[in-house]
Amino acid sequence: MSLVTEEAKAKAEFYQGNDLCQEKSKVLLKELGLPNGLLPLEDMEECGYVRETGFVWLKQKRKTEHKFEKIGKLVSYATEVTAYVEPNKIKKLTGVKTKELLLWITLSDIYVDDPPTGTITFHIPAGLSRTFSRVPPSRPTGAG
Repeated sequence: MSLVTEEAKAKAEFYQGNDLCQEKSKVLLKELGLPNGLLPLEDMEECGYVRETGFVWLKQKRKTEHKFEKIGKLVSYATEVTAYVEPNKIKKLTGVKTKELLLWITLSDIYVDDPPTGTITFHIPAGLSRTFSRVPPSRPTGAG
């Protein structure tokens, strides 16, 4: 059952078509202080954002998987991804899972710490979390 109701659509900034949804989702992530590549969905059909509640949804034609090479994690995105957003946070996330060992684990929240720390934390409903660096570590320069 979809969490996106006609009532939500009536109150939302609502967009259709992949190009427009890609653009709007990137603008929203930037506005919230979240990494641009956090939601690499493909063939999006619609997206919406209800500013007064923070409710966001993204619908794509088929589920997709994406490997985040820097952290070595495979993430699955369902045909419908929903969440409540606020600056530096995504809460009550649905439709996103990550593979840990041989199991797919649902993600529920994503938090970006203060910009000086450069970390992003992913939570699962059981209360466990993993924190990763948002920025690749500096490499020494010069041959010495």
